[in-house]
Amino acid sequence: MLRRVMLALVTAALLAGCTSTTNAPEVSEKDAARFNVQLGMNYMQRGDLEAAREKLERAVKQDPSLPAAHAALGILYERAGDVPRAQDHLRRATRLTPDDPSLLNNYGGFLCRQGEFKEGIRHFEMAAGNAFYRSPEVALANAGVCARSIPDPEQAENFFRRALDVNRNHAEALLQLADLSLETGRAMQARAFLQRYEAVGPVTAYSLELGQRIETAAGDWRAADKYADRLRKEFPDSREARGLGNE
Repeated sequence: MLRRVMLALVTAALLAGCTSTTNAPEVSEKDAARFNVQLGMNYMQRGDLEAAREKLERAVKQDPSLPAAHAALGILYERAGDVPRAQDHLRRATRLTPDDPSLLNNYGGFLCRQGEFKEGIRHFEMAAGNAFYRSPEVALANAGVCARSIPDPEQAENFFRRALDVNRNHAEALLQLADLSLETGRAMQARAFLQRYEAVGPVTAYSLELGQRIETAAGDWRAADKYADRLRKEFPDSREARGLGNE
């Protein structure tokens, strides 16, 4: 459940400064690398992975010590399915700036997706423990998701509750606690967490499907039917709606 950082588009015209002209000032290799990182991230957001790879690899050559270049290239390689290269660049990014909580959080997410749960959780905890991190609840909720994958529901619940201690309205932690409570046989607690989520988070196919399952477990068939009806009407093409069948 990891956060995406939207980077501003820098046009190719900016890169023209890298070539010397009579009147244009020279652009340093470090500045050019930063421009290429921004361009590469923009291409990645468009889905043009080849153009993104070209810009990001150029950025790494221009400034091998730029953490953002390695982090972006790591994200790109993971999307392309090249896990070894992804890990290499993400690891380099964290080694270049070991105190950057956002990079620690991103690397933790990568490790958990690769099944390295304990290491992933360790990186999330390091991120959350950084006094300068503006959103430690994000890293704590991510640690909870990672713990659920082990699976370790008790540890997961602890992380989600810690996230709520930081931000009582953190939507992801509330939704995860609703799902986890239902999974562990606590339907009424699940309902309470989902109601709190619904007050602060967006309506999604998943949240409606979860509501339907919670009310079914609680024995409130009328409420369960209302969730199912909303799911069919608001997200008719979703996997969750198709999963309702002909109920």
